[in-house]
Amino acid sequence: MTDDRRQLHLNLFILASGHHEAAWRYPASTPDRMFDPGFYADLARTAEAAAFDAVFLADIPKLDDNIEFNSAGRLDPLLTLATIAAVTERIGLIGTASTTYSHPWALARSLASLDHLSRGRVGWNIVTTDSPAAARNFGLDANPDAATRYERADEYVDAVLRLWDSWEDDAIRLDREKGQYLDPARIHQPGIRTPHVQVAGALTTPRPPQGYPVLVQAGSSNHGRAFAAKYAEAIFTAQQQIEDAQAFSADIKAQAAARGRNPDHVKILPGLSPIIGGTEEEARRLHAELNELTVPAFGLMQLKDFAYIDLDHVGLDERVPEEAFAGAGDVTDNSKSRTQVYADIVRREKPTLRELLHTLAGARGHRVLAGTPEQVADHVQTWFENGAADGFNVMPPYLPGGLDTFAETVVPILRERGLFREGYTGTTLRDHLGLPRPENQHAG
Repeated sequence: MTDDRRQLHLNLFILASGHHEAAWRYPASTPDRMFDPGFYADLARTAEAAAFDAVFLADIPKLDDNIEFNSAGRLDPLLTLATIAAVTERIGLIGTASTTYSHPWALARSLASLDHLSRGRVGWNIVTTDSPAAARNFGLDANPDAATRYERADEYVDAVLRLWDSWEDDAIRLDREKGQYLDPARIHQPGIRTPHVQVAGALTTPRPPQGYPVLVQAGSSNHGRAFAAKYAEAIFTAQQQIEDAQAFSADIKAQAAARGRNPDHVKILPGLSPIIGGTEEEARRLHAELNELTVPAFGLMQLKDFAYIDLDHVGLDERVPEEAFAGAGDVTDNSKSRTQVYADIVRREKPTLRELLHTLAGARGHRVLAGTPEQVADHVQTWFENGAADGFNVMPPYLPGGLDTFAETVVPILRERGLFREGYTGTTLRDHLGLPRPENQHAG
């Protein structure tokens, strides 16, 4: 039986024309609006009307290699979220920014500014960026290895937190009689000098309304899990099977507890791409229609990009050789987490290459579910009530219609079952997620 005190968390993951790689070819999608501010405003307002916790924008600082066959390009996430903030009131705003290819002082100020401008609705999706092309965009010959990236990320996040704390909450005095605007004793110069990060002075912005914008993380490797257990308050993950999701959630929460953190303050949010029809047959027909619009050359390039697997030599109707994924490792390793998801699909389903490409076309290894609104709600409820998820990153297969259908048909069922809020009960993203406001390290 569902605990009435525990509620689902739902984010809208906005990506191009939708998460299916052929979404831009689907007649009901709107690829011509990808760079239109009204597109993002409309999606956010729909999600806010359904009381979603947040909208989420991913990012990688490079232009994709396979631009010929998919809707390519993306706007700056923080600037786009600022546009969304101006036309919404409650919904959270989560944006991706890399610790490898940005500077902590500049990013800390941008996120603090956006948290002020949105009245406390911001979250930071922390990524380390594993991309040689991104490295070259920032004047480097190669991408740092995983250990180095996470060493820098650890120092970087610590620096950002110290910068957000550089103004105490009551630093602004506004004492007109005495002529004192600020109390200098309540402004702290971080003076950070570590192997990867050097920052001298305080921010130009007061402490964010939330104390810290919500810290979000999306890595499932060993490095990523340890990093998430230390910092993350919400974790985006890709899981296909409930048993894997349960194990992942249990592992992260146990690691967080071992660090003295409250595991209830670490929200596990797997990706879910729901393809919804009035009947199961209708949903499967829509799924097949989207798959028929895919371009195999694009799917093969995606495999190389996400999993470093080259299957160009395999015929589309040949079985995918399991040995092609021999280097993926297993659940005890986790060093190549997304490759392992793909490898598990190959071992479990023994697909042809065409079938594998269709499986991955829906959401790049995240769970794709074609069914009725009731079947989607059943899936959400089962994972939520059995320790596999605290909620979901909803990844509509095409936009805007995929979001509209989920909001209009699935959300009411979740509410009827007592799983999801009728409306917002707070104003900040921390309120929505049930997270405390962190105390300033200089307080007291």
